[in-house]
Amino acid sequence: MNLFYNPKGVGDVAFVQIKTVEGPFSYDKKGDVVLIKQDDEVVGLNLFNASQYINLEGQGLIKVTKTIANEIQSMLDKQDSGYQLEVDFSPKFVVGYVESKEKHPNADKLSITQIDVGSETLQIVCGAPNIEAGQKVVVAKVGAVMPSGMIIKDAELRGVPSHGMVCSMKELDLPNAPKEKGIMVLNDEYEVGQPFFDE
Repeated sequence: MNLFYNPKGVGDVAFVQIKTVEGPFSYDKKGDVVLIKQDDEVVGLNLFNASQYINLEGQGLIKVTKTIANEIQSMLDKQDSGYQLEVDFSPKFVVGYVESKEKHPNADKLSITQIDVGSETLQIVCGAPNIEAGQKVVVAKVGAVMPSGMIIKDAELRGVPSHGMVCSMKELDLPNAPKEKGIMVLNDEYEVGQPFFDE
């Protein structure tokens, strides 16, 4: 779930992205809440007069805390929306261990990796020239929002499913990121599954 708020640009409206999907959409208005639906599934919310219900600081992409999630749910309940929020508070940037790497059958510069992120093993298609089995790396899981604003989604790259992204220092907006292409390789002090950032 991602929350956007830009009071200077669009007024006192918060936008909640629940699923990343293309239109068409249908809209169901309940007081100050608009449920954005696709095939009867709620994929987003527009929350009008948001500051009357939710304590939002800053603008742009807002970090969703448990307090904010509770305030949004309280607003949904007050407007009789009938919708129950489900928010995943697990860390989205975690340390992963590259268990295996094999060549992509349909792309010379892509590799198919299996990466242990502690709670599960993810298949991630990676284009970095320096990725190898046995490395510890930073994985952006599905739902992560990169510093660039890009949201990580389940994808299919040249016909192979990919569930996350292995990150470079530049993509993580870390200081002193090298100019060369390549993922960030971590040392052994990092534990598989631990959050990379203090979230």
